[in-house]
Amino acid sequence: MRDYVKQPKEYDEKIIQLKRVSKKTKGGNKIGFTALVVVGNRKGKVGYGLGKAGTVSEAIQKALAKARDSLVEVKISGATIAHPIKKKFKSAEIYMKPAPTGSGIIAGGAVRDVLDLVGIKDISAKMLGSSNKEVNIHCALVALKALRS
Repeated sequence: MRDYVKQPKEYDEKIIQLKRVSKKTKGGNKIGFTALVVVGNRKGKVGYGLGKAGTVSEAIQKALAKARDSLVEVKISGATIAHPIKKKFKSAEIYMKPAPTGSGIIAGGAVRDVLDLVGIKDISAKMLGSSNKEVNIHCALVALKALRS
């Protein structure tokens, strides 16, 4: 019998949204699935991907592949960010500001998972406008990319 040692994953993964979608065709409804996934190493790298397929597992695998391809580097100073930042993407607007040590991640929805997977421990964030998870995640990444150290 072989001794199998499981290698630790380089990136942590989080499924944000899993939806069943359907398309009306002449022969009836065609069922499909979409998966929104965020990956990060908790050391300053994070990315997201949206996968679409006929089965749930295929959609998740496609989303993970896209997320690994879209990784961005984020400048983190200690456990928080260096300065407050406000950014807008489409109809979503985000405001992030540094928080004192021990505050934790004060953010809602999908943005909380992005901030956790990037490795920020203390931050306050507010999403304004859109409630679309993909747009909110992209807006958060735009803001994180714009940070100066």
